[in-house]
Amino acid sequence: MRVVVTGTPGTGKTTAVEALDTDHRIVHLNDAIREHDLWTERDADRDTLVTDLDGVREWLGDWEGIVESHLAHHLDADKVVVLRCRPDLLEERLVERGESTEKARENAESEALDVILSEAFEFHGAEKVYEIDTTERAPEAVAGEIQAVLDGERDPSAGTVDFVDYL
Repeated sequence: MRVVVTGTPGTGKTTAVEALDTDHRIVHLNDAIREHDLWTERDADRDTLVTDLDGVREWLGDWEGIVESHLAHHLDADKVVVLRCRPDLLEERLVERGESTEKARENAESEALDVILSEAFEFHGAEKVYEIDTTERAPEAVAGEIQAVLDGERDPSAGTVDFVDYL
């Protein structure tokens, strides 16, 4: 089974996946992008690397397991878990971990506009997308929701979280 865990930076992807009790192979894609030079250029304005998605797909090959990243929904997968977080809390988390106020606000607006959810829905369809609200939830509780997706105990749920009031 191929499962991706995606969401706007700061929604808790890495922390929740690390809290899973699973034998599935876990790939932290952002680390792999840096470690294996799976990028094409550095975006100086955003202080980020531009990912080579074709290179990522080639590096992953015929993969199985869990891939975690804000870019993971761009990969072929059987199930797509989209973590969501209330934009004001997301912005606060990002600033606390050292992101600029501008970058944190940009990500919060992206979250309010459902950008990653929309991309996941468009690429994979409603039957593969599972939305989980991480707002003020412990990583273990979020991991439990992801585990329910892995175990087939949760129905797809795209479009259940709404943060448009943030705008």
